[in-house]
Amino acid sequence: MSIPGAWIFEPTRFDDDRGHFAAPYQEAVFTEAVGEPLRVAQANHSVSRRGVIRGVHFADVPPGQAKYVYCPRGALLDVVVDIRVGSPTFGRHEAVRLDSSGYRAIYLAEGLGHAFCALEDDTVAGYLCSTPYAPAIERTVSALDPALGLPWPADLTPVLSDRDAAAPTLAEAEAAGLLPRWTG
Repeated sequence: MSIPGAWIFEPTRFDDDRGHFAAPYQEAVFTEAVGEPLRVAQANHSVSRRGVIRGVHFADVPPGQAKYVYCPRGALLDVVVDIRVGSPTFGRHEAVRLDSSGYRAIYLAEGLGHAFCALEDDTVAGYLCSTPYAPAIERTVSALDPALGLPWPADLTPVLSDRDAAAPTLAEAEAAGLLPRWTG
């Protein structure tokens, strides 16, 4: 990915007459790519209906919250947003389709924003988190901020939580001092 601190992982899928097998997370592969092991403090599992958008979420840095995300059922459009003030890619995003056919995964380091949209009913997002959920330091930026221009499918009606629907734009969050800083 072109955003520093974000990686895509593509596991090998093994098919036979029984079905298939894949290992979406492999510590050795991860550590070689990222340069350090993933500390896992919490595993999350969410189920969403078609059109649900979750995010753009992030946590105050420090401690931040790195995430390793994959889709064991259904399909989702996963988006990484660089919300780190001073980053050379500040305000840019990258989108990746994650689905249950290839088990592609995405990793985003602390300080990056994360959002996804369920492309099918009963889509499951599974993600490993480097720190536990801490409501006092959890933040959100509007996933519908026109300035971000996130590539949500035009044929879907966005469904957001009350919190995500009321989220500030990236510019408002920056003006309020809510965004992490680039430490390059």
